[in-house]
Amino acid sequence: MSSVFLNDLFWTIAERGRALLDLEPAGRSDAQEPAALAEALLASTGEASMIALALQLNNRFAALDPAGRRTFFRALVDRFGPDRARLAQAIEHYQARGDDAAALALHAAAEPRRQELIRRLNLAPGGTAALVQMRAELLAQLEQEPALAGLDQDFRHLFSSWFNRGFLVMRRIDWQTTAAVLAKIIRHEAVHAIDDWDDLRRRIEPPDRRCYAFFHPALVDEPLIFLQVALTQGLPSAIGPILAEERMPIAPHSADTAVFYSISNCQKGLRGVSFGSFLIKQVIDELRRDLPELKTFATLSPLPGLRRWLAEVQAAGELPFDADPAVLAKLEGKDWPRHEATSAALKEQLLPLAAHYLLEAKTPNGQPRDPVARFHLGNGARLERLNWLADRSPRGLAEGCGLMVNYLYAIKDIERNHEAYAKDGKIAAASPVLKLQRAAR
Repeated sequence: MSSVFLNDLFWTIAERGRALLDLEPAGRSDAQEPAALAEALLASTGEASMIALALQLNNRFAALDPAGRRTFFRALVDRFGPDRARLAQAIEHYQARGDDAAALALHAAAEPRRQELIRRLNLAPGGTAALVQMRAELLAQLEQEPALAGLDQDFRHLFSSWFNRGFLVMRRIDWQTTAAVLAKIIRHEAVHAIDDWDDLRRRIEPPDRRCYAFFHPALVDEPLIFLQVALTQGLPSAIGPILAEERMPIAPHSADTAVFYSISNCQKGLRGVSFGSFLIKQVIDELRRDLPELKTFATLSPLPGLRRWLAEVQAAGELPFDADPAVLAKLEGKDWPRHEATSAALKEQLLPLAAHYLLEAKTPNGQPRDPVARFHLGNGARLERLNWLADRSPRGLAEGCGLMVNYLYAIKDIERNHEAYAKDGKIAAASPVLKLQRAAR
């Protein structure tokens, strides 16, 4: 049964429900206060009326300004938490009996009412997309409104089930893919900006280039995340040759290495819902089947937090190995990569500092400070190599001092590396990187 047919069916049911409830037409969305609509939706028992009310509330929310959306979020936190009387009764019942039935009743009573509200909002035509957008707005307001964190946890809890790996479909993106999807690839590329359609074509049409994306059945032609791959001979140490306009493509079967040089999320509302690791591993499986000549699977990744970390440790007087602030000050100049002596002096300082940053700089919860390192190391990759002046773009210099990292996905070691990282926080790193780390000590 096609998604178009199902969508039309839901719209028909919604219109019938709207007529039964005497609600305003779909084009209008300002007749009722959102929290009142939410209460009506939770009280509804008929399928048609639930779908109609869900559509009504989704439309109403979309029409609100940021202040109105914040008010609605606050109402969900204040008025749509657990039923406290029911919860107290369930706690008392569990303490008295302590059996499985009482535990299940306690679990049900502890669930905030807004979780069921979110489930019912998903019944509306386009409900999943509307909820993803709703959470994107919630995330935008969360820093100023920390009291909304509980509501965000409800979204994450439900989305982690709805966007489970079993529901996702991987598709290869090529020049025959629909223009609507290709336009979204251009817009959402987060690592190395795609300048125009010609630039996109250079990345997905040549025989030694691949692009893969995850899709969800409820979000037609909406990529969730996509991965760009270069097939190369040997492990590349710079991004310039991969993105060069006048590059000479190679035959896929002559390549021995697959390089993942960009992975980008497309849906802000799905932040924190993990499926990027599954995409990389599924792409590896597909490439191994199609191109058995490939022996090496690795990334060419940025260091987006290196420059910020350097500024912080300098300000705190905590530079490792008595690194020379006078040399590091040369990073402020725009043309330092062009001056051989300056570049050599910075290289001597920055490579050990970068190794220290990747292996020892931690967040308050003990994770690697660098977000890209967190992702790949947690995914079972090994920190393989640091590449000097691998990204000379303004962004690469400003964020990572021009350095890039190869993370190696060695098939036989992925699970072992992942387990060691997850259980003990142990980072798998190649000996040259460890040598640089020792220099930083």
